[in-house]
This record gives sequence, C-alpha cells and structure tokens, in this order.
Amino acid sequence: MKHVLIIDESALFREYLRSKLEENNVQTSIGINAMDGIAKMKNLTPDLIIMDAHLGRQGFMEVLRQKKTGPNTANIPVFIMAQRMAQRQILEIAAYNVKKVFTKPVKIDGLFTALSEILGVQFSIDESPGIVEVHVNDNIIFIEIAQGLNRDKMDLLGFKIMELIELYEIRLPKVIIMLSDITLSYADGPNLEKLFEIITKSSKAKQRNIRVLTRDDFTRQFIDGKLEYSEIEVVSNLQYAIDGLLTELNPKTGTSDLKAELITDKILTADKTAENEALGLKFHTDSDRVFMENMKESLKNMRIAAIDDDFIIQELIKNTFRDTGAAIQTFSNGQDFIAAVDRETFDLAFLDLMMPGSDGFEVLKALQVRDIKFPIIVLSAITQKDTIIRAYQLGIKSFLVKPIKPKDIFKKSMEILKTNF
Repeated sequence: MKHVLIIDESALFREYLRSKLEENNVQTSIGINAMDGIAKMKNLTPDLIIMDAHLGRQGFMEVLRQKKTGPNTANIPVFIMAQRMAQRQILEIAAYNVKKVFTKPVKIDGLFTALSEILGVQFSIDESPGIVEVHVNDNIIFIEIAQGLNRDKMDLLGFKIMELIELYEIRLPKVIIMLSDITLSYADGPNLEKLFEIITKSSKAKQRNIRVLTRDDFTRQFIDGKLEYSEIEVVSNLQYAIDGLLTELNPKTGTSDLKAELITDKILTADKTAENEALGLKFHTDSDRVFMENMKESLKNMRIAAIDDDFIIQELIKNTFRDTGAAIQTFSNGQDFIAAVDRETFDLAFLDLMMPGSDGFEVLKALQVRDIKFPIIVLSAITQKDTIIRAYQLGIKSFLVKPIKPKDIFKKSMEILKTNF
C-alpha cells in the first residue's frame, strides 16, 4: 500500500485530502506543522510528501533540507502547494526532488492526475461537469452550483462551508442554494440527496433557514416529495429568499438591508469555465492567537494594491495589513495603477469604482484587455444593483459597501486569498 505524508497547518484541507486518498486505498499520515512533518518523514519514510509552502515557524524549506540530508528520505518525491512562487524559487527547490508545484487554487483533477503518475494508483474521480462557488454576505452562506452535480466538488463544498462558518463566526447559519441553469432528472436524485446531506451536516443550519433557488421542476418535486426536507423552501426569486432569511435576523425592520440586494451579483449566471471556480480552505488552528499568527505568516510577501482617491481608505487598508508582512501599494487614480500592472504583479487589489480620470470600470476593462488576472475586491458607496452586476461581469471577485471596517476587509481577503482549491 502506498503511503503519503501530508504536511499542512490547515486541519480542513488535511482531512479532505486524507479522506480522498484513503478512499482509494492510499495510507496517509499527517504533519500539523514543519517540525511534526520532519519527525514523521524520518520515522515513516513515505512514498510521497504533499506540503504547503506557507508553513509557519521553520517553514517548508527546513523540511526539504532535512529530507535531503537523510539517506532514507532524500529520494522521496514532494508536491508543493503555494499561493505564489517565483520561477527562481521553483528552480531552487527542484534540487530537493520536488516534482510538482501547484499554484493555489489547485485544480482537483490536475492534482489527482499527478498523484496517479507518482504513486501508480488509479484514483476514482468524478469527471462530470460541475462548478461550485461559495461566498458569505450578511452572514448568509451563498452556494451556487452550475453545469452539474459533481460528487467530488460536493465533498469539497462541505469543508468550505465549515471554513466560512468559522472565519465569519456565524452562530446561526442561513443558506441559499442557487442551482444555476441546471436541469436535473430522476437519475440525479442520489446526487441531489448527497448535496443536501453535505450542506445540512457541514452548516448545521436548520431546514427553515435553507432556501433553494431553482427553475428546475425535478428539483422542486424532489424536495416537495421528501418528508425530511419539509421545511426547506424552494423559491424562484433571490430577493424573496434573502428577505425571508434576513427578516428573522432583523425582526424590527422585517426587511433586508441594502447589502442584501448586492448579493444578487451572479445569480443563475455562474461562469461556465472551471478556471473561475472559487472553492477554498483557510489555515486552521486550535486557537485564535495561533490562527492569526498563521494568517500573518501566510500573508508575508503578498502584494496588495489599494486603488482609491480617498486617502482615508488607503490608510484603512494599510492599517488592516500593517502587521502581516504584506506589501501594500496605494494608487489615487486608475491611470497610475494601470501603468503599474504593466510592470508589476499583485496578489489582490481593492478598487474604488468612482475616481477622477480612469474610474474603476476602466481599470477592470484594461485588465481584461491585458489578460491580467488576480482577485479584485470593490470597495464602493455605489449601491445600484446594475452597477454591481456590471462590475462582476468585468471580473471582480467580491464587493464591500462603504463604510467598511478593518475586520470586514481582513476576513473578505482571507476568504478570497486563502484558497487551496
């Protein structure tokens, strides 16, 4: 039996990968940090090491150096997962028998194809179409599924839901499941049942706090025909679903606040390419203090741009990331930022839509023309739904409405940046 050592500080990611490997009869061991990974590498001599490049304290390079000095470990192949890695560093670590460097978010099929080649094991992977996107707005978990019900991506969905609940400290989970342009049939019944089982188990949401938004007749009939789903409401209008859930959160007003309207960004229009899929897990530890330290470690050397003509917003973003080691570069207009992206790279950008000269929309169009892709979060006081939808169509990743707090900026950044898949 093949043996894989997983060294990663993300408990959720470790558990997902461990479960998938063991489903395919591959033995797994877990290293919760670099030191633990080194000890288990020397004692167990696995057939492969899968390791995150953003380990705290000693770091992944120390694991590689220790591996190279051991006669029983030097030849063990290694897979590295990294948010970003320069070509120079990739060439450097090749000397340590690193076979693959996967840039996050990692594509599932690519990972298991590489695992199959290295281990000589045929993995059972669902190759059917399916795109899953998960985001949180106003403490509602929005799950959008397009193209089909891919079982492997549904498994990942469960881990992502748990990650978001912890990240946003959601005590009363509310879920909207958006089945985007999907037509299902009787043959899809088991997968649909699996979907609801994963969502209810991972979110622990009460059924009365779950809405399913769909135009599909079979899905509606399937839910209506199951006694165990009797409290799940099927709707055809997103604003109705949001208002219903937020009424319970805001009984005094009985209506959703302005932010709720902004959540309709991509309803039933999920991108049909897997390249834009957004499923992610963050680093997880057992205490907030250690969690924050790991967040800071993983943000080191990240390049973040703030494009806003408001000096206060620039300073707010600087202060949010001041102690993380991330490099913040500010721009007061779109022209300067567009000039900068021709010669520099960024991992994340915060963008105001209304600025003198080139506004945010012109910036987004310029990035599209140049085929430059990195996550963009819009920070704006503009609240018209059409404006926000237009921004999403031009490639933004998320939207925060001014005024904003540092905590909101940080958590939204973590949701978007700390993606393994």
